[in-house]
Amino acid sequence: MSEPRPRLLYIDDDPAIARLVRRTLEARGFAFEHASDGAAGLARIAAGGIDVVALDHHMPGETGLDLLPRIRTLPDAPPVVYVTGSEDSRVAVAALKAGAADYVWKDVEGTFRELLAEAAGQALETERLHRAKEAAEAETRAARDRAEMLLREVNHRVANSLALVAGLAFMQAQTLQDPAAKAALEEMQARINAIAGLHRRLYTTDDVRVVEIDAYLRSLVEELQAAMRAGGRDHPIRLEAETVRVPTDKAVSIGVVVTELVTNAYKYAYPAGTSGEIRVRVHRQEPDGLSLVVEDDGIGWTGDGQPRGTGLGSRIVKAMATALRTTARFDATHRGTRVVLDFAL
Repeated sequence: MSEPRPRLLYIDDDPAIARLVRRTLEARGFAFEHASDGAAGLARIAAGGIDVVALDHHMPGETGLDLLPRIRTLPDAPPVVYVTGSEDSRVAVAALKAGAADYVWKDVEGTFRELLAEAAGQALETERLHRAKEAAEAETRAARDRAEMLLREVNHRVANSLALVAGLAFMQAQTLQDPAAKAALEEMQARINAIAGLHRRLYTTDDVRVVEIDAYLRSLVEELQAAMRAGGRDHPIRLEAETVRVPTDKAVSIGVVVTELVTNAYKYAYPAGTSGEIRVRVHRQEPDGLSLVVEDDGIGWTGDGQPRGTGLGSRIVKAMATALRTTARFDATHRGTRVVLDFAL
């Protein structure tokens, strides 16, 4: 079956010219309709089925410039080709500004009829491309929304699963008598919670590609302090973090580094029976970098020599620093322990 012919509505008060335009446009494959004034034209367009409009400038009691804005406000308004016999170029410019797709000069020889057919065809093609573009963009937005919803659901499930694993590690630790094994499981629980906290934040954010690092670290520090306090170690943690949107993969590394360094400070910075502050600072570095500092005022360690404990925490910090494309730098001038990581976002 052949496709239906595009339907053109010609709005002009001159029936003789309308008949001539009909012959040309029907010969060029258009289905033609005529309206002799603006009110009849608006009513026909509102009824639907018109693909393109040719609108004459001069009509009784009004001009096409008066009618054009009313056409453009109709639902699913068809494109309009403006037809004018005026030699004043300002009329054509005003029509284009008012929303006309194109314009043609109505000459006395009648060659404008062929030009009108060309302009109407081009207006139809432009409108088709515009609507196809809008449909593609709407489909893309819908697909993106579906993907983000699914990703939030994945993050929700991952966070719940990690929380379950952390809970199992905690339960297992409570059954152990060996202090070293118990401490190892508690540290593993803290690492798991650091990653679970990130996923919890991801399923509540509008953009799963980035994390606001200050909010994430605030919740992480609160969890660490509660866990250490429950273990009989109570050192205040001071967090100073600028509001920076950090890519998700880098935020994971930052969270793990903070967990390891804060845990080490809890274990080794201050002798038994003493209390001291642990500080975590995150601030921007121009032009597009970030600086992470974890420090205490305890007995101090410069990073040289044999690590205290198993050394696993140091290896984890080194691995996370590598993921951030940087190194963990110990500040030997600080009287306690200060570890600095500078990296690009």
